[in-house]
Amino acid sequence: MLLYKINTLMRLGLPNLVRVFLYQVGVRSKLNPVKRLQPEQIDDCVFRATKCNVHHSSSKSFVFKPFGWMNGEPVKDIVWMRSVLTGKCYSNMEKPWFCLSDFDSNVGDIKGIWEASRFDWVLGLAKDYLSGREQALDELNATTKGWLKHNSPYLGPNWKCGQEASIRVMHLAMAAKLLNQVESPEPALLAFVKAHLKRIAPTISYAVAQDNNHGTSEAAALFIGGSWLVSNGDKSAMRWQKIGRKWLENRAKHLIDCDGTFSQYSVNYHRVMLDTYSMAELWRRELNLNSFSPSMYTKIGLATQWLYQLTQEVNGDAPNLGHNDGARLLPLSDSDYRDFRPTVQLASVLFLKSSAWEKAGSYDDPLKLLGLSKPQQALNKPSSFHFAQGGYAGLRSQTGAFALFNYPIFRFRPAQNDALHVDFWLDGVNLLRDGGTFSYNAGQAYIDYYGGTQSHNTVQFDEHEQMPRLSRFLLGAWLKAEHVHWDEARQYCSAGYRDYLGCCHKREVFLSNSTLRVVDDIQGVQKKAILRWRLSPGEWMIEGNRITNHIHSITINSNTDIKRLELVEGKESRYYYQETSIPVLEIEVTSDGKITTEYNYR
Repeated sequence: MLLYKINTLMRLGLPNLVRVFLYQVGVRSKLNPVKRLQPEQIDDCVFRATKCNVHHSSSKSFVFKPFGWMNGEPVKDIVWMRSVLTGKCYSNMEKPWFCLSDFDSNVGDIKGIWEASRFDWVLGLAKDYLSGREQALDELNATTKGWLKHNSPYLGPNWKCGQEASIRVMHLAMAAKLLNQVESPEPALLAFVKAHLKRIAPTISYAVAQDNNHGTSEAAALFIGGSWLVSNGDKSAMRWQKIGRKWLENRAKHLIDCDGTFSQYSVNYHRVMLDTYSMAELWRRELNLNSFSPSMYTKIGLATQWLYQLTQEVNGDAPNLGHNDGARLLPLSDSDYRDFRPTVQLASVLFLKSSAWEKAGSYDDPLKLLGLSKPQQALNKPSSFHFAQGGYAGLRSQTGAFALFNYPIFRFRPAQNDALHVDFWLDGVNLLRDGGTFSYNAGQAYIDYYGGTQSHNTVQFDEHEQMPRLSRFLLGAWLKAEHVHWDEARQYCSAGYRDYLGCCHKREVFLSNSTLRVVDDIQGVQKKAILRWRLSPGEWMIEGNRITNHIHSITINSNTDIKRLELVEGKESRYYYQETSIPVLEIEVTSDGKITTEYNYR
């Protein structure tokens, strides 16, 4: 296992390892200036009553709804030290952030503390004010003051993460845009933003070292906040503006492949990245700053097309691929958390000068609020695709079916053991499903289950994982795809791998107008191999080698003896920290061979 750890660390990249090392040394000593920051008193109102250029119609007042599914509550009832997940209170709100741990607090998952401090409610209350509820502005100022009272700069868990601080900056800036207060903001608002940039800038190298959306978020905050301060006479902030622009360009170049795949192999983190770049571009236009490079715009356009292809037009849902931590930035639409259309529509307008969807819908709300015209030109309808740099193939039938097949090509660290997973959709309904994430800190059993092979529609050999887990966020012995083939005319794709214990799995996927056909060729079985199909909820019944819910049927054939064909209870998490039961079809064999699955959906 030591060799796997060493090899994996090398694949993370020496520059990144050096950045992390210097960060840790700097924070543990007093070398990093972030440890010498002195807070300033901020107690005035951050927004004022003003005449706005945009008006918003809404029939209901904003309520804070954690992670998009929990019970809503008025902002006045938010308790900043209380976890929205566990209900427990954080006991070290007065300690410097660098003295605190992410994962060992008494409240459990730290994201339960961070959620309310992402300032989604700033945008919600700004929308309320635009709809004519003048009291919302008082609530916005009072809630911000309350937050500062309990989260003094650089003290407590809400200052620990540079990305969390960055999300606050971006949301405050977008609220100022909505309220027409970018050009002449309140001094307290600028002071608040500057306090955040002082926290973010000294540790930006650590964020960059992660090769994920930490770097994009923190770069955007420095660019947005720095340019805002400069435009209001604070020339010392020019360095932050330049650093932010530099890393926005660099991260797009480095983290986004030429097919639009983002480094984290996650649909939700892809959304976070796109919304971040959308906010940076909106801000650049707002202050009439120099454009970003053509190559950056090209990369973000490709990333927009990537998410567009995976998003269901009918309801905005998408495969629960990779980590799903409940993040949703720039929530200007009242649509569900799992509706990815607002993000795609906004990014498409900004970076592709086209509408993703011509038909009017709630996904157009951000355009209206941000003063953007909806282009008459529209993107081409989603079609079958092969994203060869990221390892994704999408098959579409003429009867509304969509199959996503992902195979292992890892330029960056993989998130989950989901090699050769197939996600299957029909008319916006997820028929064969990915398990999701649930939580980053609810116990090792949850991490192993949701990040493991058993949480995906693929084969598990002898109860071991496709890749061994080295730590909470790191897998070792990264797989490498073999036998990759793509044939759009035949609606066919295939890929395989050989794992670190010598087990081989090759999968072929065919899609017709009535059937999804999957052939699994497995070699290297010692005692048993289990093929799992994670089904949509319903009354499924076994009839010999066939199961049915009286609408669809699945037939299993094999050239080796099937020891067990059974419906068992599995779990899935489509929203962070929410867990529900689903039926899972398990097919167990004890020797090498081929297993053929036919899902008849029409």
